[in-house]
Amino acid sequence: MRLLVSSEEDPASCNMRSLLLRKRDWEPADAGEFGAGNLLVGDGMAMVTIEGIHIFEDHLDRRVGGLLDVEFDEVVFLSRHRAASAIPTLTVHPIGNFGEARFGGRDGCLVPAAPTLMNGLLRGIAERGSDLPFQISFEVTHHGPWLDTPTVYIEIGSDESQWEHMGAAECLTDALLGVREEDHTTLIGLGGGHYGPRFTDIVLTRKANFGHMVPAHVLDGADEPAVQEMVSKAMQTSGATAAYMHRKSMKRSRASMIASVLERMDVPLLRSEDLDPL
Repeated sequence: MRLLVSSEEDPASCNMRSLLLRKRDWEPADAGEFGAGNLLVGDGMAMVTIEGIHIFEDHLDRRVGGLLDVEFDEVVFLSRHRAASAIPTLTVHPIGNFGEARFGGRDGCLVPAAPTLMNGLLRGIAERGSDLPFQISFEVTHHGPWLDTPTVYIEIGSDESQWEHMGAAECLTDALLGVREEDHTTLIGLGGGHYGPRFTDIVLTRKANFGHMVPAHVLDGADEPAVQEMVSKAMQTSGATAAYMHRKSMKRSRASMIASVLERMDVPLLRSEDLDPL
């Protein structure tokens, strides 16, 4: 069963919830701590509505699962996205922290990724959103909450003027309900910026699924043992079999060091030409 999470404080989340209520049949369940009417089940999914913002709702999967007596397969958070650029963007990303947990979660801990679901969502959003005035992109791994279940965020951004865009909400909810999960090579991403544009391009053109993605600014400050630790955590929590590096996003010496670490770890480092086209 898949758990969907909406927030009463988040207008983008509220709009996605409203559309999901219209697009599927739901039945109320005992909502316990969440309040009457805030836990619904239907068609292999549950949807919980919380009062506050998602990122500090640790163990939400266990708390809702305990009420329903189920263990969830995946969790999808319906969320707004904020960026100083205010560029209209629809995003998808895994969660966790490679360093200090300033925005929820645990220091240096990654929540399991959901590669086939996350990458299927990105492709579905790109297919459905081509006529919308939004960019479509991954974000790299960041923020909480802490969960045990493979988790994905889908987001509408990047400021108040876009959060209530109903076309964006339609796009994301349609992608969610119609997602096609494909079993491609699972990679971790190394390098790039917060939006991982190279990883996005790869997924939209190649038979590849990304799990966790480590941005260049995190790798730049890490020595070899720290890089090895981050790679190991990302590989394990993604179920990945290989890595992909955005080499042009970092200095040549840094890219060479990371490649050496991967070689010692026996982690294949693939290039785009190693991946079959879609």
